[in-house]
Amino acid sequence: MFHFLKNGAKIIFNKKQDDILSAAFVIAVSVGISRVLGLVRYRLLATYFGHDLKLLDSYIAASVVPDAIFEVLIFGAIALAFIPIFSKYVSREKIEKAWVFSSTMITIGLIIFMIFAVLIMVFADGIAPVIAPGLVAKQPETQLIIARLLRIMIIAQLFFVISIFITGILQSFQRFLVPAIASIFYNIGIIIAIVFLAPVIGIYSAAVGMIIGALLHLIIQLPLALSLGFRYKPNLNIRNSDVKETFALIWPRSLAIGLARISDLINIALVSIAALGSIVAFNFAQVLQLAPIAFFATPIAQAALPSLSIKFHTEKSDEFKKLFLDSFHQILFLILPASAILAILRVPVVRLIFGAKELPWDITVLTGRTLIAFSFGIAAAALSLLITRGFHAARDSMTPVKVNLTTVAINIILSLTFIFVFHSTIIWLAVAFSIANILNFFLMIYLLDKKVGGFERRALLIPASKMIFITIITTLALYIPMKLLDQLVFDTTKNVGLILLTSVATCSGLFVYGFLSWVFNIEQLYIYARLLKRVASWPTNLATPAPTSIEAQEKTP
Repeated sequence: MFHFLKNGAKIIFNKKQDDILSAAFVIAVSVGISRVLGLVRYRLLATYFGHDLKLLDSYIAASVVPDAIFEVLIFGAIALAFIPIFSKYVSREKIEKAWVFSSTMITIGLIIFMIFAVLIMVFADGIAPVIAPGLVAKQPETQLIIARLLRIMIIAQLFFVISIFITGILQSFQRFLVPAIASIFYNIGIIIAIVFLAPVIGIYSAAVGMIIGALLHLIIQLPLALSLGFRYKPNLNIRNSDVKETFALIWPRSLAIGLARISDLINIALVSIAALGSIVAFNFAQVLQLAPIAFFATPIAQAALPSLSIKFHTEKSDEFKKLFLDSFHQILFLILPASAILAILRVPVVRLIFGAKELPWDITVLTGRTLIAFSFGIAAAALSLLITRGFHAARDSMTPVKVNLTTVAINIILSLTFIFVFHSTIIWLAVAFSIANILNFFLMIYLLDKKVGGFERRALLIPASKMIFITIITTLALYIPMKLLDQLVFDTTKNVGLILLTSVATCSGLFVYGFLSWVFNIEQLYIYARLLKRVASWPTNLATPAPTSIEAQEKTP
């Protein structure tokens, strides 16, 4: 047991994940736990505040603005601009320059963020009617609630500005576990605050929890970063060539994210015009459709970026293409059945996760119907994450912006048309979102194909075609048992019946998907089987003392 704990701490937390699937698995497990906790968070919100939908609507509407500022200014920069430049230093063993570069970027990030934070603090009362005009018009008291939530939430983003750069540093050193675990503690902070503070300060407890969670997110990552040599020294050397290059990569990406966030803000504003609780239904459906993307696509795309960047820097074009296609099909193999499960089992899933007794039944039904509209674009959105990183690894940040500008505009036009011309329900906002994601995917993959000199067509299309075909069969394998069991076997008015129905139908679908993958000899089935075999051997490896330290075995981190 002593050796297990000693070696576990050394190997797990400091070990490189130097191949993409190992890194992606580490991220995926942690992201999966984090997403489960995120769903617990929403379940608690529904439990504590489902009886008063204006509070939930206010919380969701308020969270859009701080999240948008953070993603536009910081997250896009760290994910797709900071990591490639920082990785270049690491790959060339110029560690001291890497630390100077990171300090400069953190300093600049803090200054820019503080400017926007002050503006939010001052103008929060005027922002509320803009982001949720329908809600404020129907429930005037929500203007003050949203404004107060905004002022609390923006504080949390301050810690994230620092923490997300630390995440980029650790991932550049191919340490993915600790950053992934940090997201778990973010949700734990919110959950703890809701449980203990909701009876005292009501809906504001969730906003306070965001501050606690963001602080934990930073604290968890800092020790490993310091052990790798990170030291922060305020620096504003904006004339540095790499800083300039980073900003050249940042502004197109930030613009692209900004366009997407504008679309989100417009959707929230349009949804707020509908009946009370529509913001809750739309958001809950969006949270569910993002879950498989976060669990399967984000880890693989995130783990692939440093390797894709290195392949491009070293001019290994064929290896770049192979690495990209491997990651592409690994995402597709996982995301397609997940999308089918959400589409077919939408109502049982929504009821199990969000169906607190305090949440009205009509909101639960509306969430399920909105979810099926979202599900058609899940695979496209998932693959677009990887394609975008392919462009950024190739130092092309403008092409994704141009594509996003086009598809976001289409999304906005469709959304406005559905609501104001056809007077459709909020479900059609999800339809517009899915259409835009599908168009975005096809345009991006076409342009990346041209940029890299063309992917081998058979290698790209044949595995994808097989997976799409077996997913169609899997959909039937999900639908038929669900309908039969719902009517004839399980009492789905109770949670036990819902759990049994969802479990049996899901297992049936996954068995068919796995069997057909074997019949059609889909390579990803064997890749994931080998990965699971390696994972199963980890306890044995941890129990065996390592002969030397990891750093002694590796010349560079």
